[in-house]
Amino acid sequence: MSSKKTSGGFPLIVSFLAIVICLAIGWGIYKGILGAPANFEGGNIDSHKPINILGTMYMGGFIVPILIGFLLTVITFAIERFFTIYKAAGVGNTDKFIANVKQLVSAQDFEGAIAACDKQKGSLANVIHEGIAKYQFVQNDSSMDKDAKVASIQKALEEATALELPMLSKNMVVISTMASIGTLAGLIGTVVGMIRAFAALANAGAPDTAALATGISEALVNTLVGILTSAFAIIFYNYFSNRIDQITYAMDEAGFSIIQEFQSHGK
Repeated sequence: MSSKKTSGGFPLIVSFLAIVICLAIGWGIYKGILGAPANFEGGNIDSHKPINILGTMYMGGFIVPILIGFLLTVITFAIERFFTIYKAAGVGNTDKFIANVKQLVSAQDFEGAIAACDKQKGSLANVIHEGIAKYQFVQNDSSMDKDAKVASIQKALEEATALELPMLSKNMVVISTMASIGTLAGLIGTVVGMIRAFAALANAGAPDTAALATGISEALVNTLVGILTSAFAIIFYNYFSNRIDQITYAMDEAGFSIIQEFQSHGK
């Protein structure tokens, strides 16, 4: 009996390319949109005199495109996780599906329970499908005692769960990493900007106002984009972690019900 497995998620090489592409798009946004001449006084970028928020963000320096790339990476992988976890949950209401399967198994309607799993699809349905199929198989196996049959069903459920869990948590590390390095990258930009600002103040007793403005802008813009990136990453990570926990709990609950049903009525 072969175990089903829900497919989904970016492969490793695609994940790497997605990050590189996001960083490249971030650089394109920085140069093409934020750095457009229309965002600066007289259309001159070298004047260091932005006339709107886009120009001010451009003055944030070389860390800004990296942070934009990180933000795009978070959004990209959040979309990927959303569709993957949505697919893993299957179609229809999960609670109703589990209740229906419990009822069918209690009535010894294994074919109906398997059909319900095939209709529901997703990781949860795959795990329950394997448990029911093993239940049906050992039910008619006279060579095993009841304890061995229970252990066999439990093993089938554990193996099916082990196949599904990596797919559910796949690429979550990218989002969690962005939550950390987004703040750190923003802090680096902030420190660089403040160094330039203080350097302008210490310029022979006559501060260079343009350099001072550049330094302060670089500090504040990098702080803003870094915090924004981390905030999005933390929100998405916690949301998806909660959804994964819900699916995992449903798997455990359904598996326990199947084993309990066999212990009570199996032979």
